[in-house]
Amino acid sequence: MVTTLPLRQLGTTDMEITRVGFGSWATGGGGWAFGWGPQDDDESIAAINHALERGVNWIDTAAIYGLGHSEEVVARALKGRGAADRPYVFTKCGLVWDESDPMKEAVRSLASKSIRHECEASLRRLCVERIDLYQIHRPDEFGVPIEESWRTMAQLVEEGKVRAIGVSNYDAAQLRKCESVRHVDSLQPPFSLIKRDAAAAEIPWCNANRTGVIVYSPMQAGILTDSFSVDRVKKMADDDWRKKSVNFQTPHLEKNIVLRDALRPIAHRHNTSVSAVAVAWTLAWPAVTGAIVGARSSSQVDGWIDAATLTLTAGDLDEIASAIERIGAGSGPRRPPSRPRDVGAESARQSQLEAR
Repeated sequence: MVTTLPLRQLGTTDMEITRVGFGSWATGGGGWAFGWGPQDDDESIAAINHALERGVNWIDTAAIYGLGHSEEVVARALKGRGAADRPYVFTKCGLVWDESDPMKEAVRSLASKSIRHECEASLRRLCVERIDLYQIHRPDEFGVPIEESWRTMAQLVEEGKVRAIGVSNYDAAQLRKCESVRHVDSLQPPFSLIKRDAAAAEIPWCNANRTGVIVYSPMQAGILTDSFSVDRVKKMADDDWRKKSVNFQTPHLEKNIVLRDALRPIAHRHNTSVSAVAVAWTLAWPAVTGAIVGARSSSQVDGWIDAATLTLTAGDLDEIASAIERIGAGSGPRRPPSRPRDVGAESARQSQLEAR
């Protein structure tokens, strides 16, 4: 039996998505520049299907994940599902790899011909007739005008190959250039309790322009989970990209883990996991439609699925903001702006406490 989760409209599109979506970066496996180390395909498929059974209705992947392998695994997981039973499938373009050297970092190419070639390749690997959300993965590095790339993306919508279009890792100035050509349906920024910078400009821009936001790495690639530890980093595979990330190195790693520990009392009050609290914090920001949450197993899905229905109180958000300030972890705004519902939720909570 499939669980039902709350839905929210993605920007101005006709898609209503759950507050959490399945992220399939790790599904790509190891053996490429930004892999997560070895990953069993059958376990990935089981995790995807378990997420769908728990009510998740969208999957986010990218051509670059496993150099096409993640998209192929997603297709295997969805094989045999009818249109009514199939989740939305989101993928990305713009990172072109060297077939002869998988460990070489991909180039960021957004020439019109390249975008079209990537789109056709993703359609084949995913075994779909139309991609629900097609996103530019990162800004171009060869001087292709943003407006030109975005015009090509818009043409893919007009041709029926793509349902909606978005960008990932774009700043506010780049978003404005896209918007001058065609509305930006969605933005996918990195966003977590540790990496909060998008809340300063990009998320408010999206809020003002009715652009949906689906954040990635809300658990900061695993740090903001219940069982993460310094020892876990030492045991990571040599080809796990996280070993080279500053947030997984001293002194940032230790601060990040202390911040994770500060979430435990809040998780206890809500009878949930630290992971769910970390993801719910990102969803508390206006304009954030959903969070992309990765999982390498069904049990990991169960670890964060509560975030889809968890509403943090004003008191919770204040406590988290104080912890961020005290610990000095990460960068960016520390608390979402207060909303009328915060006041109501806190008042109700206080009444409950008084009635005990």
